[in-house]
Amino acid sequence: MQLANKSEPVVMTTNAAGPVAPLHDSGSQNSPAHFFNKGNRMKILRAEHLGMCFGVRDAIALAKAQAAQQPVTILGQLVHNESVLADLRQKGVRTAEQLDSVTTPMVLITAHGTSQRNLAQIRERGFEVFEATCPLVKHAHNSVMKLARAGYHPVIIGQRNHVEVRGLTGDLDAYDVVLTEEDIAALPPRERFGVASQTTQPIARVRELVAAIKERFPQSEVRFVDTVCQPTKQRQQAAEEIAQQSDVVVVVGGANSNNTKELVNTCWRFCPYVHHVQGPADLKAEWFAHADVIGLTAGTSTPDDVIDAVEARLHELTENHQPNTQIQQEEKTHELATLL
Repeated sequence: MQLANKSEPVVMTTNAAGPVAPLHDSGSQNSPAHFFNKGNRMKILRAEHLGMCFGVRDAIALAKAQAAQQPVTILGQLVHNESVLADLRQKGVRTAEQLDSVTTPMVLITAHGTSQRNLAQIRERGFEVFEATCPLVKHAHNSVMKLARAGYHPVIIGQRNHVEVRGLTGDLDAYDVVLTEEDIAALPPRERFGVASQTTQPIARVRELVAAIKERFPQSEVRFVDTVCQPTKQRQQAAEEIAQQSDVVVVVGGANSNNTKELVNTCWRFCPYVHHVQGPADLKAEWFAHADVIGLTAGTSTPDDVIDAVEARLHELTENHQPNTQIQQEEKTHELATLL
C-alpha cells in the first residue's frame, strides 16, 4: 500500500494476540521477529534485531552491582534512555554531569567511554574509577590510537560533540571529525589519513564518507578501520527490512539516543511514516488509521519491557482495525451505489 510519496517522509518525534509466525531470532531477549495478525487486526512486524545490546545490559548491571556495595556516581548519562536512568536512580545510582558535582568516592564511566587523559584527571582528584565502557567502544579507542601511532592523521566519522566521539579524540593531539561531505571538503591535505567511526553510525554512511575522502585526496593514503559495532549494523539492517514491508514504522528509544535517531533516519528511506516514541503513552491511534502493516524497532538502550509495552499498546489501538483493502472495497461499493 502506498500512503505517500517516499520523497516526502512524515515523522513525529514525541517526548513524553493471535497466532505467531516466527521469521528470525531476535536481537532482544524474548522478542523474536514476527508478524502478529488476528481477525481484522493489522499486522505488527517486529524487527529481527532490536533493543538493548550486550554492552548496555552489562553497563546497567555493573552500575546496579556497584550501587549495592557503596555509593557511586555516574559521570554523565550511562545510556541515553530516561526510563533506564530513572530505574538506576531508584536503585541508588547517582548521576553528575561535572566532576565538581560528584560527592561519592567512586565514579563510574558510562558505556560511551572516555579518554585515558580524562581517566587520569579523575584519579588525580582522588576518586576511585570504575569503567562501564562497552568493549566495542574500547576496540574503537584502540583502533584510533593504532592509526595515530602508525603515522596516520585520525579522522573520526561521527557527531563532534557526542560523548563517545569526545572520548575517541581525547587522547589525540591532532584529529578531525566529519559527518558530511561539506566537512570533508573543509579538510586540509594530508599524506596519510586514518579513518575510524563512532560505533553507532550507519555503516552505509561511513563507507560513503570514506569514499568521499579518497576522492577528495587521490594522492593521499587513506586507511579505513571499521569500528561500527555489530549490534548497530544488525539493527540498521533489520530496520531497513521492516521499513520496506511497513506502512508505518514505530521506533522506540530515548529522545537523546543517537542510535535511535539513526534508526529513524534509516526507516525514512523506505517508509513515508516513521514515529519516534519513548514509551506506549506516546502512541496515537490516528497514526495507524490507514495502515495494514506496522513495523516496530528500538534503539540499543531501550529495555525489553518498554518495547513489549509499546507492542501491547499497538495491539490495543488496532484491536478493531479494518484492513485498508476492505475499506477501499467498501468505498468502491458506495461509489457504485451512488451511480445507480
